[in-house]
Amino acid sequence: MISKLDLYKVFNKVAKSASFSKAAKELYMTQPAVSQAIMQLEKDLNTRLFNRTPKGASLTDEGSLLFEYVNSAMNLLQTGEEKILEFQNLTAGELKIGVGDTISRYFLLPYLEAFHNKYPNIKFNIVNGTTLELCSILKSGEVDISICNLPIDDSSLEVRPCFDIQDTFVYGERFAEILSQPISLQELVKLPLIFLETKSNSRIYVEDYMISKGIKIAPEFELGSHDLLLQFAKINLGVACVTREFSQEYLSKGLLYEAQLLEDIPGRSIGVCNIKSVSLSPAATKFVELLENKQA
Repeated sequence: MISKLDLYKVFNKVAKSASFSKAAKELYMTQPAVSQAIMQLEKDLNTRLFNRTPKGASLTDEGSLLFEYVNSAMNLLQTGEEKILEFQNLTAGELKIGVGDTISRYFLLPYLEAFHNKYPNIKFNIVNGTTLELCSILKSGEVDISICNLPIDDSSLEVRPCFDIQDTFVYGERFAEILSQPISLQELVKLPLIFLETKSNSRIYVEDYMISKGIKIAPEFELGSHDLLLQFAKINLGVACVTREFSQEYLSKGLLYEAQLLEDIPGRSIGVCNIKSVSLSPAATKFVELLENKQA
């Protein structure tokens, strides 16, 4: 049975072409099928919609009134379909990303630039937070994807590692003599330490590893950002636990030095996360592909 929407599509086409035969041709239908559809609609509405003449079909007063609404509705439907195609073709839309300040600055920016150059009509909405906060807003639907410090233990999330990182310790001139030789973690923790705040995933990872070795830490400073770790270490307030890959500017310029540990902390990764049960938008899919291809 033909649907009510299809009946209105036929009605709209007949009204525009003022001809049953022309409408049938444009709709790839037979003329009897078009006539039957109009008769069905007139029956459903209990109203005659067209005046049939040998030269074609003209709208009745009731038909003209209905046409105003039907034509507007059909135009809106077509606009909606075109908007969907725009989203699929990435000529419009929005990409909502959850990411921490440090990962955004030292890792994500080149990918945002590359994606924007390729799809300039996609708007970015960047939400900052800790890994714990980013997982929460991801599951609430506020962002499409989150880029987080791994590991993350959450069965509702799909996690794709995309960049390997190494935790390490850096220091300024004050500690140069003490740390001129390789040092054990047991000895290192006797120095004044600078760590991220306790809720940071990076802090949790390093601290858990050290506890597994029977080492407890009592930092002199607990800070809210990676850049502050570097700044505090630079002015000799202590030895800072940082991400090596995000500290290269300070290390390469000789502003800080990297401690040589007798045993490296196991490496970890940055990963892109999304909800397993929710399909990624076309924009998010392309962005994840960009991250994966760049790391291949």
